[in-house]
Amino acid sequence: MQIPYKPELPKTNQPIVIIGASGIVKDAHLPAYKMAGFEVFGITNRTFAKAQAMAAEFGIPHVFETVADAVQHAPANAVYDITVMPEQYIEILEQLPDGAAVLIQKPMGNDLAEAKEILEVCERKNLVGAINFQLRFAPFVAAARYLINEGIIGELYDMEFKVTVNTPWELFPLVKVHPRLEILFHSVHYIDCIRSFVGDPKSVLAKTWRHPSKDLSSSRSTIILDYGDTMRAVINTNHDHHFGPEHEESYIKWEGTKGAVKAKMGLLMNYPAGLEDVFEYSVQNEAGKYEWKKVQLEGSWFPEAFVGTMANLMRYKEGSDSELFASVENVLGTMKVVEACYVSNRNGGISLGEL
Repeated sequence: MQIPYKPELPKTNQPIVIIGASGIVKDAHLPAYKMAGFEVFGITNRTFAKAQAMAAEFGIPHVFETVADAVQHAPANAVYDITVMPEQYIEILEQLPDGAAVLIQKPMGNDLAEAKEILEVCERKNLVGAINFQLRFAPFVAAARYLINEGIIGELYDMEFKVTVNTPWELFPLVKVHPRLEILFHSVHYIDCIRSFVGDPKSVLAKTWRHPSKDLSSSRSTIILDYGDTMRAVINTNHDHHFGPEHEESYIKWEGTKGAVKAKMGLLMNYPAGLEDVFEYSVQNEAGKYEWKKVQLEGSWFPEAFVGTMANLMRYKEGSDSELFASVENVLGTMKVVEACYVSNRNGGISLGEL
């Protein structure tokens, strides 16, 4: 079976202006844009030397000292790629030209209040805004979406994320110290991905934990999204499994009335080098028995999925795509779920002493 999973590219050239020169730009954004043949017009960063170094490494023709300078010199049809920390989003969005297309790094603010402010700015300035939730566009997610949309595994009734890995948070010094570390910066991908398949949950149950000997606000979470009596959606993450690779896990599993899909997310294991992804699906064969089949997919979450988010924004801007999948309007729903997770975590469960 041929499974289409690669994103369609835009039909027009829309030069990219990158705002920020962090590690994710070097490791994912710029390699993805080179792979797709996108033109990167310029880059700016608060530390000008970092922008200069990134431009020299990737052949970016223009380096700007400020966002205002970048906007002043950018082509009229430029797409802005914001790659800084959430507290800088609104200040930057206010400086962009009205009506511009902009891809904003996840998460959509530090909390739901900031997310609503971001949406307000985008609506007031008529910005075509999307949030860079790339997992929606990872090859293994796109392949699973095709199988589900085509009815090949029947009605989806179970979706599970399981991550048991040793995450080197020291690679993300700005993120590492955040008071909302695990759910806001990691599990948010899985919340958003689940929403992209089954929409908004009715309610949320969540608990996030810190490690007793690590100076992190949280590094393990369990999240249950309530979609009723038949659809189960659960996220279990443990970034503290430092006992060797033998029992590490990193996968998404979809189960339906006719079959199932499982995708190993190799990137998160032995990060940042990662391991190879594995994509499998199971349907009944002619003998009526379930048979798992492996499908070799090209690319992974990093950097290939970053092509998908930018391509969808460009295609929506030019009119080739009718839907902007991770629009700021849509992703506000993801941020509501994130906020509900923290409320649930704070409120706790039912005390046995009350029974």
